[in-house]
Amino acid sequence: MAYQIKKAAVLGSGVMGSGIAAHLANIGIPVLLLDIVPRELSEEEQAKGLSLENPQVRNRIAATSIQKLLKQKPAPLTSKKNLQLITPGNLEDDLEKLKDVDWIIEVIVENLEVKKSLYEKIDAVRTPGTIVSSNTSGISINAMAEDRSEDFGRHFLGTHFFNPPRYLKLLEIIPADTTAPEVLQFMTSFGEDRLGKGVVIAKDTPNFIANRIGTYGLLVTLREMQNRGYSIGEVDSVTGPLIGRPKSATFRTLDVVGLDTFMHVAKNVYDQTSGEEQKVFETPEFMKRMIEKGWIGAKSGQGFFLKKDKEILELDPETLEYRPAGDLKTPSQEMAKQQKGLAAKTKTLVYANDRTGELLWSILSPTLLYSAQLTGEIADNIVAIDNAMKWGFGWEQGPFETWDAIGVRKSVEKMQQEGLQIPAFVQSLLDSGNESFYKEENGDLYFFNGTDYQPVPVNEKAIDLKRYKKKNGVLKSNSGASLIDLGDGILLLEFHSRSNAIGLDIMQMINYAIDEVEKNYKGLVIGNQGKNFCVGANLGMILMEAQDDNIFELDFTIRTFQNSLMKIKYSSKPVVVAPFGMTLGGGAEVALHAAQIQASMETYMGLVEAGVGLIPGGGGNKELYIKHLKGLPNGVTVDYQNIASNVFETIAMAKVSTSAEEARENNFLNFTDGISVNSDHLIYDAKQAALALYENGYQAPIREKVPVTGEPGYATLLLGAEGMFISGYITEYDLKIAKKLAFVLSGGKLPYGTKVDEQYLLDLEREAFLSLVAKPKTQQRMQHMLVKGKPLRN
Repeated sequence: MAYQIKKAAVLGSGVMGSGIAAHLANIGIPVLLLDIVPRELSEEEQAKGLSLENPQVRNRIAATSIQKLLKQKPAPLTSKKNLQLITPGNLEDDLEKLKDVDWIIEVIVENLEVKKSLYEKIDAVRTPGTIVSSNTSGISINAMAEDRSEDFGRHFLGTHFFNPPRYLKLLEIIPADTTAPEVLQFMTSFGEDRLGKGVVIAKDTPNFIANRIGTYGLLVTLREMQNRGYSIGEVDSVTGPLIGRPKSATFRTLDVVGLDTFMHVAKNVYDQTSGEEQKVFETPEFMKRMIEKGWIGAKSGQGFFLKKDKEILELDPETLEYRPAGDLKTPSQEMAKQQKGLAAKTKTLVYANDRTGELLWSILSPTLLYSAQLTGEIADNIVAIDNAMKWGFGWEQGPFETWDAIGVRKSVEKMQQEGLQIPAFVQSLLDSGNESFYKEENGDLYFFNGTDYQPVPVNEKAIDLKRYKKKNGVLKSNSGASLIDLGDGILLLEFHSRSNAIGLDIMQMINYAIDEVEKNYKGLVIGNQGKNFCVGANLGMILMEAQDDNIFELDFTIRTFQNSLMKIKYSSKPVVVAPFGMTLGGGAEVALHAAQIQASMETYMGLVEAGVGLIPGGGGNKELYIKHLKGLPNGVTVDYQNIASNVFETIAMAKVSTSAEEARENNFLNFTDGISVNSDHLIYDAKQAALALYENGYQAPIREKVPVTGEPGYATLLLGAEGMFISGYITEYDLKIAKKLAFVLSGGKLPYGTKVDEQYLLDLEREAFLSLVAKPKTQQRMQHMLVKGKPLRN
């Protein structure tokens, strides 16, 4: 049977259920969101004279949850318009509608009997072949499937999303004993390709993979904190980015998750284990007292941390009183900062003979041993365990990658000295003469499976550029970028300067890449796999030249950048840009000039130069204006002033999209540009886009003149800017920047509707940029951004 999911239903509209519904809507799948029928009227419903039988009342819980999606942060929706794809209903009146959906996702209360009762009702109305899954975080999948029809059992499995579903990559798929292999295979592919998830297949054990190990690690940390006399702030200061974990570290993470949720997850394992393992999952007494007081974290306003005025206070577990938060500072932390790479830093810290080393060893060593003990029990291999922890808990290294980083043999010797039991899986690795759980050969990665090494499974769409370059080399490289042959006639230009900031080195490589592609290849992809696609131009270099009054050098640099981007635009072979994450300033300008953009769903794009006292200088003003012009439907009367005003507001206010979909609504992307939901597939998708353009007979765009609003438009834009100044929305210097931007966008002192060539607009743009960069207040803004990382409103 060929499966497809065109419509889905989510049963349970709490934070998790509504978040899953939002994620489905984000990828264009209509969703029916059902919840229970209210037992009593709200005050507002009573005032309207409604009864409990009114459909508006009966659907209230789901409808309210849908509206809450608009206010939640981080935003569950990539675009507010996606809300129209979610339809509210209730579990009494609307169960019959389940016969029309392809996937039913249950996200109700974590109670086995309640879930089984609902499944009995679902089984009576669902169409045979409809996939049913549970988002349970730990209840047995097999137990839930008991007593159901054969077809239900074949199409039932666990699909455990992590919160928030839009942003967290992990999707644990847990097959029941009855799940048909083809259903499991389909849902795995659907999870990766459509939902954009990192999928791991978990076994039907308590809390599955990530929550089992993650909860264990958190409880071990709590235990060691109390036993060794560390404070909450000290623990958080060394269990976050220092060891490749999220900024929220340990206790801020618990505050975000909520102590009530965490206690439930921990109890789930406690109830299903015994002996020493069970002891670890018994939560400390002080946390139970916190629950009694209602101090459950961010949602209650206080937990392990409390914000009082502007001061952050931490909880004293002994007294349950709050005190100023403090960090742990030791020599090993400074030593670690001198090391290159996370592996070297972790090794330095774990073996350090100070309070940081003592704490980290005491929490890492039992977590590593526990992960090894569970290998084969909770997942088929170490790759699934490592990926689950990276994708679900935000660890940069999974347990077995961490073990490799600190040295397996060295760590095992220390564990043995402490009388710890070494799992047979780990001992077999060392007995076979091997020193690491992973090894790399010719760019291919292998993992230890208990007896020998086998290749790490790789989806062909997930191109790892680091390994790809090791295997295939690079054609040309300098300090800012490398040119790589992706095969099939497509080259990739990879940025790798600091923060992928654009300097002359990248410009040089752009020019070389276009020349090479035009002569010998089918197309070019511009992309990378850094933290962000590109945060803009090399601001430090620009500031240094400006402070030295090297305006001639800056003029040359900006002119070179403009010429490079025009070369991208008018290349005879297609250039596809693959942005993701922050795509700001010059990064957005690179994308705007491409034949096509293939953006990651999480692309935050904007021309933000006004924040540092400038306007875009690489052609961004011109290209965003042209994108707006070309985005209009045929036959529509063009209002150049309206378009110029929209572009002016976007650039002057430094608006940044919160998703690729919003970037499309802001005309940074058009409707021929693509969006990749799975960020791991971005380079692959961009390559396919470039190939498709070439195979369809791509031709460079014709150089056309651009109609501008001229002097009347300039006056209108100025009027709007001055109104914002008078209202107090912008500063006097913001107004000065806005005047420069208005002059560029309007085309200067020309009649309305005059058509000018692009070089004319580029010259205006460059002149405005150079005049602003010489101003002291612009230089102050640039300095502030470099030092503080945020805009200065001077």
